[in-house]
Amino acid sequence: MVPCNYTQVTEFLLLGLSWEPELQPLIFGLFLSMYLIALLGNLLIILAISSDPHLHTPMYFFLSNLSLVDICFISTTVPKMLQNIQTHSKAISYEGCITQLYCALLFAGVDDILLTVMAYDRFVAICHPLHYTVVMNPRLCLLLVLGSWITSVLNSLLHCLMVLRLSFCPELVIPHFFCELDQMVQLACSDTFVNKILIYFDAGIMGGGPLAGILYSYSKIVSSIRRISSAQGKYKAFSTCVSHLSIVSLFYCTVLGVYLSSAATHESKSSSIASVMYMVVTPMLNPFIYSLRNKDIKGALKKLAGLSTLLQ
Repeated sequence: MVPCNYTQVTEFLLLGLSWEPELQPLIFGLFLSMYLIALLGNLLIILAISSDPHLHTPMYFFLSNLSLVDICFISTTVPKMLQNIQTHSKAISYEGCITQLYCALLFAGVDDILLTVMAYDRFVAICHPLHYTVVMNPRLCLLLVLGSWITSVLNSLLHCLMVLRLSFCPELVIPHFFCELDQMVQLACSDTFVNKILIYFDAGIMGGGPLAGILYSYSKIVSSIRRISSAQGKYKAFSTCVSHLSIVSLFYCTVLGVYLSSAATHESKSSSIASVMYMVVTPMLNPFIYSLRNKDIKGALKKLAGLSTLLQ
């Protein structure tokens, strides 16, 4: 904690991914393309699921919610980054920074819990197929999604309230492309011990808890699949999990990559570049992972494309 004169905070400066002026047009074009692809891909998934009655099942209900969260997640950071590049400004207001922090934590948390809920859905479908429709009834599905949102809302609110109690020094430069929690806490001149304890505790609960649930579900799924006698039956059971496993692997590998690279190098720039993977690349790739490996989604997308052609 560095001694300094506390001032009324009005804005922070986001340094972004690069300080090189000649790279700004390239970064702008790349992130604008990824943002538009993510929006279009996830929106198509939502429209395809909502328009096809055959997809009104728990698995696709959770997938449509995941796509909605991904749209909100990527919209939390990328538009402001693009605006700053376009206006040649690095500033974000104090209120805007707190809002961005809250939304980033909120949608990351919902994303994380929804992946666990989807793993539980696959566990019930494969390990208890005869009871699937009874267990995964519409009421439970709605409660699971609602619980994901409520848990994440409260968690995000707690972190933001803890940040609001901090006092900051005049030098409010964040070496990142968005208002990241750990970076903001490091800028504080007041005591941050409670904030850091909360961050570590939250990482264990919100990160380790869902991951443990996913691993447990898939351990049971693998055990159940191994008991299936026919190779075709094994393949059919496992194929329903491939898309979800791919998304889980992409999300957790990139998140772990952010924190492991940050801990290993102690460089904020490497952390900000790694953050792009789970905040931008993952929401962009999720629709492709599900649509390319899922015949039902591909069929619904074709029907949706045919409907659009008829309307023209």
